[in-house]
Amino acid sequence: MAQHILELAAEEAPERLQEALQSLGESELGDMVTRQALKGRETAALLRGIFKGSPCSQRSGVLRRLQVYKHCIPLVESGDLNLGKVSEIIGLLMLEARQLPGHALAELATLFVDVVKGGSLSNGKSLELFSTVLTALASLKENLAYGKGELNGEEFKKQLINTLCSSKWDPQSVIHLANMFRDIPLSGEELQFVVEKVLRMFSKLDLQEIPPLVYQLLLLSAKGSKKTVLEGIISFFNELDKRQKEEQRVPQSMDLKVATMPLDQLRHVEGTVILHIVSVINLDQDLGKELIRLLKAEQQKDPGRALCPFSVALLLSVAVKHRLQEQIFDLLKTSITRSCKDLQFLQASKFLQDLFPQQYDVTAVILEVVKNSAFGWDHVTQGLVDLGFSLMESYEPKKPFGGKTADTSSGLSKMPAQQACRLGASILLETFKVHDPIRSDILEQVLNRVLTKAASPVSHFIDLLSNIVVSAPLVLQTSSSKVTETFDNLSFLPIDTVQGLLRAVQPLLKVSMSARDSLILVLQKAIFSRQLDARKAAVAGFLLLLRNFKILGSLSSSQCSQAIGATQVQADVHACYNSAANEAFCLEILGSLRRCLSQQADVRLMLYEGFYDVLRRNSQLASSIMEMLLSQIKQYYLPQPDLLPPLKLEGCIMAQGDQIFLQEPLAHLLCCIQHCLAWYKSTVHLCQRAEDDDEEEDVGFEQNFEDMLESVTQRMIKSELEDFELDKSADFSLSSGVGVKNNIYAIQVMGICEVLIEYNFNIGNFSKNKFEDVLGLFTCYNKLSEILKEKAGKNKSTLGNKTARSFLSMGFVSTLLTALFRDNAQSHEESLGVLRSSTEFLRYAVSVALQKVQQLEETGQTDGPDGQNPEKMFQNLCKITRVLLWRYTSVPTVVEESGKKKGKSISLLCLEGLLRIFNTVQQLYAARIPQFLQALDITDGDAEETDINVTEKAAFQIRQFQRSLVNQFSSAEDDFNSKETQSLITVLSTLSKHLDPASQQFLQFLTWTVKICKENALEDVACCKGLLSLLFSLHVLYKSPVGLLRELAQDIHACLGDIDQDMEVESRSHFAIVNAKTAAPTVCLLVLAQADKVLEEVDWLIKKLTSLGSDASEDSSQASNQSQALEKGVILQLGTLLTVYHELVQTALPAGSCVDTLLRSLSKTYAILTSLIKHYIQACRSTSNTIPGRLEKLVKLSGSHLTPQCYSFITYVQNIHSESLSFAEEKKKKKKEDEAAAVSTAMAKVLRETKPIPNLIFAIEQYEKFLIHLSKKSKVNLMQYMKLSTSRDFRINVSMLDSTLQEHNTEDAENEPDNDQSCTAEQTDENQEPKKKKRRKK
Repeated sequence: MAQHILELAAEEAPERLQEALQSLGESELGDMVTRQALKGRETAALLRGIFKGSPCSQRSGVLRRLQVYKHCIPLVESGDLNLGKVSEIIGLLMLEARQLPGHALAELATLFVDVVKGGSLSNGKSLELFSTVLTALASLKENLAYGKGELNGEEFKKQLINTLCSSKWDPQSVIHLANMFRDIPLSGEELQFVVEKVLRMFSKLDLQEIPPLVYQLLLLSAKGSKKTVLEGIISFFNELDKRQKEEQRVPQSMDLKVATMPLDQLRHVEGTVILHIVSVINLDQDLGKELIRLLKAEQQKDPGRALCPFSVALLLSVAVKHRLQEQIFDLLKTSITRSCKDLQFLQASKFLQDLFPQQYDVTAVILEVVKNSAFGWDHVTQGLVDLGFSLMESYEPKKPFGGKTADTSSGLSKMPAQQACRLGASILLETFKVHDPIRSDILEQVLNRVLTKAASPVSHFIDLLSNIVVSAPLVLQTSSSKVTETFDNLSFLPIDTVQGLLRAVQPLLKVSMSARDSLILVLQKAIFSRQLDARKAAVAGFLLLLRNFKILGSLSSSQCSQAIGATQVQADVHACYNSAANEAFCLEILGSLRRCLSQQADVRLMLYEGFYDVLRRNSQLASSIMEMLLSQIKQYYLPQPDLLPPLKLEGCIMAQGDQIFLQEPLAHLLCCIQHCLAWYKSTVHLCQRAEDDDEEEDVGFEQNFEDMLESVTQRMIKSELEDFELDKSADFSLSSGVGVKNNIYAIQVMGICEVLIEYNFNIGNFSKNKFEDVLGLFTCYNKLSEILKEKAGKNKSTLGNKTARSFLSMGFVSTLLTALFRDNAQSHEESLGVLRSSTEFLRYAVSVALQKVQQLEETGQTDGPDGQNPEKMFQNLCKITRVLLWRYTSVPTVVEESGKKKGKSISLLCLEGLLRIFNTVQQLYAARIPQFLQALDITDGDAEETDINVTEKAAFQIRQFQRSLVNQFSSAEDDFNSKETQSLITVLSTLSKHLDPASQQFLQFLTWTVKICKENALEDVACCKGLLSLLFSLHVLYKSPVGLLRELAQDIHACLGDIDQDMEVESRSHFAIVNAKTAAPTVCLLVLAQADKVLEEVDWLIKKLTSLGSDASEDSSQASNQSQALEKGVILQLGTLLTVYHELVQTALPAGSCVDTLLRSLSKTYAILTSLIKHYIQACRSTSNTIPGRLEKLVKLSGSHLTPQCYSFITYVQNIHSESLSFAEEKKKKKKEDEAAAVSTAMAKVLRETKPIPNLIFAIEQYEKFLIHLSKKSKVNLMQYMKLSTSRDFRINVSMLDSTLQEHNTEDAENEPDNDQSCTAEQTDENQEPKKKKRRKK
């Protein structure tokens, strides 16, 4: 039959063709088409023939066509035909579909919807036909029957799409359907339907099928709904990530619920999806802009949802395209700093922590992206690297003013910037560890920045470089050319940068000979450079090489500070097979360094400070170095035993024209000799004693040094100051050459004395004679020290007031203090008695400890051996703290001060030392605070270090200082020491930071602090300030301080009296610390500062509230619960704060800072009340909510307890100022010559202090304006609580004004009338403004 139809179609005989087709039944027609298709022969020709014989003008033809369509659709989807045949059939059907009449198209479209509902789509090819049918339908003008009514083509299509999106889809066919919708013209509403349906299907699909579907969706988004598409994709993957995390956190239960997806599969799918999005953004710029816009808006509301690991990775991948990079980095940087600020804000307030138990941390999210990028996300790495560098550069440490390190002065505001910079470094380091291909790029960029940013601090880049090298030492070999290039520029870099850089790249020098050789060449050139910095850089480099290239036989030093990377590289192989080369190499370097001993003092100084470390690391160089030092000291040593002084000081200085310089730092040279000799005797000497090797030669220099130091000691003790040409009559001014020379001599002599003190104490082995020598040396030191202090006091020169830096080493200071104060051994008693008898010596020992700790705090290291070894420094700090703590707690200052002549008492010095140490440990050794507190607890010194309860240990120390403070308060007035009390309070507040706010100990300490403030009528302003600051800092970590502020405000009011003098304030004294001396300005300003912090918190909460309000889409019940909790918190805080201001505004505060601060604080309060009212106006707009009763009460309270009092207070302030003006007038009459100056000063002061008044009035009026708006919106009359004040219009007393003006005219002063009139006019203008506003409101 098929053949017959084909022939008829070919013969162009339409009538016969139609007859033949009519003779076929529906099933026969279908079978024929199926058979022909399966045979694969001429199917298209057959279909064409059928269509030819079924003209659309006849009803039967239309029906036959429909039969063919209905049969072909299942046939195409059956999967029995090959794809070529399918495409052929569909292509023909699509062509012919256009000719079908409307009702047939409608029937066909309905059939398709049923096919989709039935889930019988297999390859989705027939959907191409569906899109053609729908498109044809949409263009129909005629009406079609639908249900009981009729619809036009466009509406019919809309109805079909609605039905389709509401029905269930087979997951297999989602991708085909999404693809189909791209070819259909859709209205915005229809597109939204479709997109939401496809997004809902995500969760029903297999993970592998998501990327192609996402791609189809993105292509579909070209028509619109970009925001919905992006939002849906991001939130879907965010949910998957959260679920994955949850599964990793909770070990799998024994249920059948196994992990939903393997981690690596999820990451690879996410990576593919990100690539798809990036590729579509490359074609469609608007999608990229929409992504940034969406995340910006989301981040304002809920940063946790906006910036999840997936969306951050997506942003960073998009950022590689430079067009959007700046916007994306700005968004990420803002989020990072805001997140850091919010976290900091929350940590400082228990009130906020209760409202926000979980807080989002964007830094953790970004580091998670780095971790995820290990799963082949190469497209993210470049973005990560760029972001890391961008953060490090945007938030780098600022160059400090005056050269002091910036870290110490960093307040809270700097913290987020520091955290952002640290995050940048962490991103780069982690990316470096995870991605091999990008390593050399990161390394090169770091090195480039170290070179190009020489002027600004680069410590953060050097730390990063050091960490990079530690994590993968061999990576430097691949970039050794870049490192070599960096070496070429060493001589142009600051010395600190050079040292840091060389320390960081040191492991490379062990594995790359070429790098080492190029460095040596550079350093040897630098030694002869004209620039002093270049020569210092050369010395630093050579010393580093000497420390790290060990010669065979060198002792392995357990005290070494870590040899970075050596463990990974195992580079010490050189020591085995090439020790001879190493020895030659080291001796060659020593030869170069010997030349430096004839250069400037700074260069020599570096050598003397570095030799000890070289010896300790490379003991085989001992004899060479000791010989070098011996020949150096011999130039200045006078061997004749009766010559005084024993050293030639003239040789140490050099004159250039009028100026005199130090040429040889003799004290440093002696210091170096002393330390090297001590180390040599304690280690090498012992080993050689066993081997009996080369003893003759070595003993030579050892004996030489010992004899020399002994001789110098004895002669220094005998020497008088006159022998050094220094005595009381000598000139020490720094303006003359002689004065400079004397200063240099004095510092050298003092240094030599200190070096000898340390030497003799160490070798003395507690012999009485040696300790008498020590005291003799100290006497010489002390005489000079006293003269210098005395002269400095007279000259008032800045340099003179600086005490010379001590030459004692930190290790020795800790040993000395322990011996002086804690050594109870019977055998040592007599010899130590010699030293203990001198109070001056004891005070000196403690003050040197203080100086060392200060140096450690400011620079992170100290002078002398092990000064750069953090571990050794930490141990010394612990020892010193134990001694100072014992000395302070066992000998009270009061006992000691009775017999004291001058200077600070030792106990007070100990307390200062403790304060400095606690700060230093917190700053430098934050991670080791548990061990530090453990070390202080003498009772269980040998306890295990496993789990130290920091709170308990800190509470134990706090109790000791509490006792001292209570003793201070209970002492007689004459014995009260303000300085000591302040230090005690500071120590307590430092220690209190280590108490867990949830612990019992914290609560006890808080209760004790409150009790102290309530019971002690302290009149010392500084101590009062310290105590109240401590109280506030503790209280905010326990609960909101508003109740406390109210009590303090009531006390201030009672203490200072009311602005209405006839009014008597009832005296309810809560805190004795608030008294006539402290109430104003001290307590008042502290209370206002704390109130301002509460206002900031409230402001922050209102912003959060607003963002929650605008995001009421998901989890609305949860969001509304949180909103209600926040609203309640805000209103309660503001309500109590209003009562605080209610008290303060009625207080007769003295003119000046208190009045000024209060007026500003009130303006801020009204501004925050206004923003709360705005929030409710917004809430009323978006929902039909009524306003809560709480808000009504708050408005009522502001109307009754604050606004009227504010106006009275303004009048009071103006009265004070008019009094001060009239006082100035009176003075003017008395003193004619100063009249103009007196009045203009008073005028300026009044203008300055009344400046906040108009701002306050404006704030009040703004508040009332928005109250009116809210009243209209909520249908609640809130203005009934507001009384319009009489003083608002600032009525001017005309008669008084006239009389004043006449007075001025009679006095015939030229400038005053102008001044006064202009001032009055200004006030009138200023004061008329609110009046007009008031009229308008009526």
